[in-house]
Amino acid sequence: MARVKAALNQLSQRPAEIEDRAVPGHWEGDLLSGSGNSHIATLVERHSRFTRVVKVPSKGTATVIDALTQQVRKLPASLRRSLTWDRGLEMAKHKTFTVATKVNVYFCDPQSPWQGGTNENTNGLLRQYFPRKTNLSGYSQADLNKVALRLNQRPQKTLDFETPASKLHASVASTG
Repeated sequence: MARVKAALNQLSQRPAEIEDRAVPGHWEGDLLSGSGNSHIATLVERHSRFTRVVKVPSKGTATVIDALTQQVRKLPASLRRSLTWDRGLEMAKHKTFTVATKVNVYFCDPQSPWQGGTNENTNGLLRQYFPRKTNLSGYSQADLNKVALRLNQRPQKTLDFETPASKLHASVASTG
């Protein structure tokens, strides 16, 4: 599979605040694939583990960039800081996304999906709702929002059993 080869913002170039998860607004993203060449995009906020699941009609660059741009623009400015993605071709036009959202995109090293570990873990949780070989094209954005709501209201051990939604709400309230 072709990978993005243009000048990329490498993971090693990310500001330290992204690594320590102390500042909200830094996201990890990926495509979750299903049968019949169907996909959904996932966005997970690193500080709170808050999840957005985004309908994408295809994994084409323009389609994915447009869907992610629409989702990210709905966020408050304080939650639009950075996005870490793997090296999939769907983000080849990441500069278009950055211009439209003012969100810098950083890329994992080749064959290093663990560098987006928060998103990889969330994708594992999403497989409870969307098992492998499920055709994802039949789900509406409303369906995907319901699944994201379930995940965001689920207490997580890594958050001292807070929910991602309450953790995100508290962080937004403290910065607002």
